[in-house]
Amino acid sequence: MAKIEKSILISAPVDKVFAFMAKPENLPEIWPSLVEVRNVQLLPNGGHCYDWTYKLAGVRIDGHAEWTEFIEDQRIVDKNESGIPSTFVWNYRPEDGGTRVTLNVDYTIPGAVLGKLAEPVIHKMNEHEAETVLANLKARMEA
Repeated sequence: MAKIEKSILISAPVDKVFAFMAKPENLPEIWPSLVEVRNVQLLPNGGHCYDWTYKLAGVRIDGHAEWTEFIEDQRIVDKNESGIPSTFVWNYRPEDGGTRVTLNVDYTIPGAVLGKLAEPVIHKMNEHEAETVLANLKARMEA
C-alpha cells in the first residue's frame, strides 16, 4: 500500500474550510482528476457516501466512497473499497489565525488497471495531485 502525506496552511477559518470540504459535490472543483461525484447520500454520522469517477493516467475508474469518521471542523475519514482501494484522512486545525489542513492517503494501485511497472510513476503523479488539491483548496478559500 502506498502512502502520501501533505499539509498546507490556509488563511481562512476552520469552519469555512471544513464546510466547503464537507460537501462532496465541491471536490471536483479543486481536484483535477476527479471527473464526477454523484449519488451523494447523508450518513447517520453526519458524513456522506457517494459514487465517483476518477481519471488515473488516462484511465477512467469508478468507485464508491464512505465517510467512516466525521468530526465537525476537525476530521473526515473517507474510505474507498472499490475503484482505487484507499483511505483519505483529512485533518483540520486552527493555526496562526487560519487553518492547517493535513491530508494522509493510503492507497493501492489497481494492478489490473495499470500494472506493477507503472506504480512508481503513478505514485509520483498522485503526490503531485495531492499537492494540487491542497493548493486549489487554499486558492478557493482565500479568494
